[in-house]
Amino acid sequence: MGYKLALVGATGNVGREMMNILDERGFPVAELVPLASARSQGRDVSFGDKTLKVQNLENYDFTGTDIALLSAGGSISREWAPRIAAQGCVVIDNSSAWRYDSDIPLIVPEVNPDAIEGFSRRNIIANPNCSTAQLLVALKPLHDEAVIKRVVVSTYQSVSGAGKSAMDELWHQTKGIFVTDSPTPENFTKQIAFNVIPHIDVFMEDGYTKEEWKLMAETKKMLDPDIKLTATAVRVPVFVGHGEAVNIEFEKPISPERAREILREAPGCMVIDKREDGGYITPVECVGDYATFISRIREDATVENGLNIWVVSDNLRKGAALNTVQIAELLTNRGLLKKEAG
Repeated sequence: MGYKLALVGATGNVGREMMNILDERGFPVAELVPLASARSQGRDVSFGDKTLKVQNLENYDFTGTDIALLSAGGSISREWAPRIAAQGCVVIDNSSAWRYDSDIPLIVPEVNPDAIEGFSRRNIIANPNCSTAQLLVALKPLHDEAVIKRVVVSTYQSVSGAGKSAMDELWHQTKGIFVTDSPTPENFTKQIAFNVIPHIDVFMEDGYTKEEWKLMAETKKMLDPDIKLTATAVRVPVFVGHGEAVNIEFEKPISPERAREILREAPGCMVIDKREDGGYITPVECVGDYATFISRIREDATVENGLNIWVVSDNLRKGAALNTVQIAELLTNRGLLKKEAG
């Protein structure tokens, strides 16, 4: 027995990655229906050894569909998630549209799996921001051990987090600089090639950006509302893979050795931490991997009970597609769906 799935946004970076991961992990799919806007109708997409035709979201009837995976942006999700959910289909949404609604669970399976029980209130489950997902996979086991009081995080986020056009912009700017073409920003506020930009998403009244606020709000919702977190989100000229420099202050003492031991045993974590040249993981090396990698684990002697860590993950995978599929696995493994498709 398998499940009937619909994938909204099947032609995008994350949508394609979702299909790859569903196949790789052997999710019990009886039928997968790729959906997108009218302009993508009829396009071919690959799912395992099959080639599927993209259908028009506007014309699709979700009756009888078990799970809808949404990866088409916030405006589409705000319009369509309630309509899909009303037809008895469970929505797992990858946008920010529903993350902060108190009636809708926001889930990282390694962090707060039990919260999924609340999905039935609205039939919608939210997937967190890419930078939050990898951060919390690393923080959760440390919080359980020593109770986190405060986090300072600086992100180094790849351009794929802004979509395919952003990746194209980095590619074209990089090539253009070598032939003295003047780089013209389109997706970003400044040149991204050979540069870093301390600005992701829109600015808020307090001077933080929306991306930085997401890290704060989502950490409080999923991990602990008492944790204080401040963030600086930076876009870097990397195609795939987010890095994060994380400073953590705990209530209880915890040594780097103990933290390393805990993280080695934690679900979803991979510790690569040798205090030597190259004894750490960079974004290039994490691409295509499921794990959240942790390196540079060391004491921060400037505060009581402080640690610094370096966290890297494939943002298209754990930051988006993988976490979405893991939520679907959580639903099915716990028997929370009302019915199975034949």
